[in-house]
Amino acid sequence: MGLVVDTSVIISVLINEKSKNKLIRVTKGEDLIAPVSLHWEIGNAFSAMFKKKRIDKKTAEEALSYYRRIALRLVTVDLRKSVEIAYKHNIYAYDAYFLECAINYNLPLITLDEKLADIAAEMNIKIIEV
Repeated sequence: MGLVVDTSVIISVLINEKSKNKLIRVTKGEDLIAPVSLHWEIGNAFSAMFKKKRIDKKTAEEALSYYRRIALRLVTVDLRKSVEIAYKHNIYAYDAYFLECAINYNLPLITLDEKLADIAAEMNIKIIEV
C-alpha cells in the first residue's frame, strides 16, 4: 500500500513533536508519497520557526539530515486540478497539491491538519487517523 504524507506529518517527525512515535509506527513499511512541493514547504516551515525563535539553525540542519533519510517518493501533480481544488475549498494551493496527489494515486492521506483532513473526507479521500 501507499500513503500520501503531508508537511505537517513530516515536520512533526523532524522536530520530535509528541505525535512522532505514533506517526512512525503508522507509516512504517508504507510507500510514502508526496508532491514535489513538500521540499519547499519543509524549508518554509523551518524559516517560520526561525522567525518565531522556535528552532535554531543547528536544529534545522539536524532535522534536514534526518529528512534526507526518509524514504519518500516525490511526484508531480496536475496544477490545473490542484487550483480547482484550492478554489472550490478556499485553501492554499500547497494544501490542494496533497489532495490532488491522494486523488491521482488513489491513496489515503495522513495529515495532522484538521482542516485539510475535513476537506479530504468531504472529497471522499480516505484519512489515516493519528
